[in-house]
Amino acid sequence: MPLSRILSGIVAIVLALGMIVMGGWYFTLGFMIIVFLGQQEYFRLVKAKGIEPAAKTTLIVSQLLLITATISPLLMNAMFPIAGTLICFYLLFQPKIATIADISTSILGLFYGGWLPSYWIRLRVGLTETSLNIKDTHLANIHIPFTEYLPTSWTDPHTFSQALAITLLAFGCIWAADIGAYTMGKFLGRTRLSDISPKKTVEGAFFGILGSVMVAEVGAWYLGWHCWQVSGALLGILIGVTSLLGDLTESMMKRDAGVKDSGQLIPGHGGILDRTDSYVFTAPLVYYFVTLFLPLIPQMW
Repeated sequence: MPLSRILSGIVAIVLALGMIVMGGWYFTLGFMIIVFLGQQEYFRLVKAKGIEPAAKTTLIVSQLLLITATISPLLMNAMFPIAGTLICFYLLFQPKIATIADISTSILGLFYGGWLPSYWIRLRVGLTETSLNIKDTHLANIHIPFTEYLPTSWTDPHTFSQALAITLLAFGCIWAADIGAYTMGKFLGRTRLSDISPKKTVEGAFFGILGSVMVAEVGAWYLGWHCWQVSGALLGILIGVTSLLGDLTESMMKRDAGVKDSGQLIPGHGGILDRTDSYVFTAPLVYYFVTLFLPLIPQMW
């Protein structure tokens, strides 16, 4: 593996951990930057196809989505259709009559680059023990202005809030899936997974999902989830498969645009989308897994 890829990967992990642990507006600000850069790369891919989306408007309303997710997560359900309406209104009054492609790629940019990533903020900032329907937990929540999501002890994981613990667990599963798929695919990969991304193999995908399951099992046990063997395995499979699908989706967009990487911002990795594609579809599924499915497990087993 190139040294530049290793070093930039380490820097990215350190920055991600800093955002996650600090939480609150620190986490939101970090995601606002990531979303802004990622959407710029997305719209460059779109414009390479000769399409003229409402890029600036989409960038602005996507930032408003992230701010709304921090201030009032409940309003997020209303923000997406409102943001989509604003984008359509903007395109209606342009000198050049907008095409179906202009409208659809703009809405996809909002959905893919703004709405879906906002669930990471709902998971880290908006998740509470009430929304999780948890009454008996050894994890503490503290509330201090602007640093309300900091753990009371940096060395004792038992002081981490549910939001912090679950966000770390989700990121850990994605990292395990990426590392497992990359390393084992290099050594054992023989069977091509998809023509969309020729370098990906069935063997790499299997070990990536397996790595995600192993991390999720440890996390479910530590968090004391009911029937942790089953809930951990299900979460691991969910994250492993979804992160892979996110990777393939971004590869499909790059392939259609005729480019190898979405950008050159991160040495050895390409652009922001190349590094964060595994996270796009994962957040909403993890959020609803822990808020809707986990409370049902005691009734099922």
